[in-house]
Amino acid sequence: MSGSKLFTICLSLGIFLLTACDHIAEGDELIHVKQEPAQRVVLLEDFTGQRCVNCPLGSEVIEQLQEAYGDNVVAVGIHGGPLGFKGNAKNVGLATDLGDEYYNHWNLEYQPVGLINRHGAVNYADWAKVVKEELAKTAAIGMTASATLQDGTINIVVEAAGKEGTVSGKLQVWVLEDGITAMQMMPDGSTNRDYVHNHVFRAAVNGSWGDIFTINEAETMKQTLTQAVDASWNTANLSIVAFVYNDNGVEQAVKTKVISEK
Repeated sequence: MSGSKLFTICLSLGIFLLTACDHIAEGDELIHVKQEPAQRVVLLEDFTGQRCVNCPLGSEVIEQLQEAYGDNVVAVGIHGGPLGFKGNAKNVGLATDLGDEYYNHWNLEYQPVGLINRHGAVNYADWAKVVKEELAKTAAIGMTASATLQDGTINIVVEAAGKEGTVSGKLQVWVLEDGITAMQMMPDGSTNRDYVHNHVFRAAVNGSWGDIFTINEAETMKQTLTQAVDASWNTANLSIVAFVYNDNGVEQAVKTKVISEK
């Protein structure tokens, strides 16, 4: 083959390739890569009370679940209801008006009882089974949070990332406290005045039922909030829990310790 013919063929081939690139259909230039689903974190709302003799048994189940699953199980001890105790001159009470509101809202009838990702009331004897089922599911959103304490105020940052479809509902942020020594009635009928209560619900940062929330797939969002510290709280033992919920239950949750800024 002569050099001129070879040059002509190569030139024609180059023009064909360049022209072919110009005919990619509009909208096909980029291929959408599906987001990886987020690891499911389970929210267990433990409706408990200091006058509830079986409630320490529920706390034992929570300890076992957190040993098994770590941060993938977020527990909140909501004191209130008929067996809650709001305190007196001699004893510290952990029940709150908002705890009563939550108990009544969900039409609960006994204690301890748990809401696991808000899929109905569950007896503590069944918590392990239901938590395992929830952990097997994927989450449509991912969440992270940070909280810092400065001059008596907790500064909170909650971030969310859409993983699948559109998620709408509400974002709720709560304050919890660990290591509270206070009276507790025990399964044998005795009263333990040195009982240590953990993950105790202290306050709702953004109202009783949270803020409206919507996120689309591949979208990210950030929300900042603040919470004044109550004088009765031990700031060394505070945590923040944030979760997104809707009529389908809790979509995702996250817990982070409050760090004091020096």
